[in-house]
Amino acid sequence: MVKKANVVVFDFDGTLSASDSNFEFGRYCFKHSLRPWLFLPIFLIGLCIYYVNKHSRIARELMRLFLTPKMVKKFAPIVIREHKKRRFGWAKSQVAKEHDAGNICILISAGPNYTVPKLVADMDFDVIMTSEMYEKKPWKFKFMCWGPDKVVALDRWAKKNKIVPHVVRSYGDSKSDKYIMALADTPVWINRKTGLPK
Repeated sequence: MVKKANVVVFDFDGTLSASDSNFEFGRYCFKHSLRPWLFLPIFLIGLCIYYVNKHSRIARELMRLFLTPKMVKKFAPIVIREHKKRRFGWAKSQVAKEHDAGNICILISAGPNYTVPKLVADMDFDVIMTSEMYEKKPWKFKFMCWGPDKVVALDRWAKKNKIVPHVVRSYGDSKSDKYIMALADTPVWINRKTGLPK
């Protein structure tokens, strides 16, 4: 039986946390491994494609092509520990407030499944949706959860759980969030530098 439910959707990078965990992870790799530098020409090609088309899966995979499972296992815990310090102070309490109001709290992030869930593990989200990467090829997407694909992710979850979601609020910080924000009764745009509503 299909049931209706009030949901609140949160973005992560730039919304609940200053800076971008994807960028931080990549920068850490470049600082602590020679391998990314060997892939620099491919990375730059991906970067050029990205600036032309930010929704390009190929661009994002080329920029991550240097990644190996060993690098993820070694570096991700360090980056996660450091990036947690960048989370905005209101983030955890806001999720608790939404729960108290009877809303289902959903995090939908373009970040990868090997960092984002651990970055918010203490925040008691009911559902966490991220970009899904192949375990043996952590540079390659199973599902890229960016822009309009966030709506796809929400729809898949709703269908699987036989829920008709009513998006009460949605928190985001960038143009790529506009698709999921358009579903909300109240879109809350966050300044990624200050953590305050715009």
